Amino acid sequence: MTPPPPPSESHPSKKRSTKYRRAKARNSVLTRGIDRLSGGRLLKRHLSQEPITRRETIRTPLWPAAFDGLRIGHVTDFHFGELMPAPVAVDVIAVLQGESLDLLACTGDVIDLDCAGVEPILAAMVDLAPPLGCFLVLGNHDLLDDPQYLIDAAKDHGITVLKNERIAIDRGPDRLHIAGIKWARTPSENACCVDEVCSKGEIDLLLAHNPKAFDAAAAHDVAMTLSGHTHGGQIALRNRPKANMAVAHRRSAGLYEQGESRMFVSVGVGSWFPLRINCPAELAVLTMRHDSPSCDGC
Repeated sequence: MTPPPPPSESHPSKKRSTKYRRAKARNSVLTRGIDRLSGGRLLKRHLSQEPITRRETIRTPLWPAAFDGLRIGHVTDFHFGELMPAPVAVDVIAVLQGESLDLLACTGDVIDLDCAGVEPILAAMVDLAPPLGCFLVLGNHDLLDDPQYLIDAAKDHGITVLKNERIAIDRGPDRLHIAGIKWARTPSENACCVDEVCSKGEIDLLLAHNPKAFDAAAAHDVAMTLSGHTHGGQIALRNRPKANMAVAHRRSAGLYEQGESRMFVSVGVGSWFPLRINCPAELAVLTMRHDSPSCDGC
């Protein structure tokens, strides 16, 4: 298979930010450079590997009983670009069609560098037609080119974008409180964002690109936090996914608990260098249960 050409830039004539230029330089070294050294074999192999579908049942008494059994599709870190062309991403999302999802949550980094051409990925999310809707928070890569472009495109497709915002989903007389926070780098910055959305009442489901938001979420008794960002390091020890190259994160892959609060960190759909070892890309299907992990007879 011949790798597709890179997507065109959204605004090729506009002045780029320092962060964008640095990311472009990293891309030249860690994406194009590594692949060139392999004679194109790494990228070809990378594009041929299909993500796995990871299914988890998550239990906590904080989850509202009225929404017991709710099924969440969690996708994150597509990094649309050279390592994740739009047609590949669309095919990956379509795998979730048979999962009877109640809602879809995307925790950011839809974009790798440039926004232009992302629309088919957004359309594929909406085509899943989860009855409670599709929700998105932005990651750090989404901010590099033109975040407003992505926000507007997502909204035009019917996706709810949450930026330190909360929303209540009604199902009959019952209500599920969902919030999403902006990209924040440090634990303290994340805590400020979490404090802002939680100051207006309880939150059942929190979307945060950076898993460093979890301590603050647990302090507010948020039932479930969804995050990405780490990619699970993309290289992990065999049968030990949490022992990986994401050394800057103490919570980098899978399920975490703090008190009765839970967080699931997905290793993501895409990549930022064309190699994954013992850390396959993934889609997550999470079934939420209103009870404790030790519940007898569950």
